[in-house]
Amino acid sequence: MSKTVTAVEAWESLFRAQVIVLRELGAQFPEDLSLNEYDVLFALSQQKERRLRIRDLTEHMFITQPSISRMIDRLAARGLVTKGADPSDARGIIVQMTDAGFDVFRRVAAQHMKAITSRVGGVLNGDELAELTRLCTKLRLGQ
Repeated sequence: MSKTVTAVEAWESLFRAQVIVLRELGAQFPEDLSLNEYDVLFALSQQKERRLRIRDLTEHMFITQPSISRMIDRLAARGLVTKGADPSDARGIIVQMTDAGFDVFRRVAAQHMKAITSRVGGVLNGDELAELTRLCTKLRLGQ
């Protein structure tokens, strides 16, 4: 089999596995937070002071900047994040997770980790999980 065919088959396998697993994990999310909303809170939770410019947040997300802006508005209306002007650039918007948002994030993260452990860890052993991590990192970094 040619490297081209093998590469395409590998990509299709990875892509389809991701779609199936994400659908299953998304279906297990609590009704009060979507997988994309969780992704915003996760990205913020990884930052100093749990804050980012919207422009920088888009680099961590799989959706477009206008979609993120609308989602931020919804999260702000629920008190999970705040929005404010960037003091270093009047055109920029800073999004910061509130304490209430962090509480929701931690609760959902605990449930999400259990679901991931069950779905992914229930199929792959420790060595396979390490290899999957290594391979995905290599693909992500392009090295």
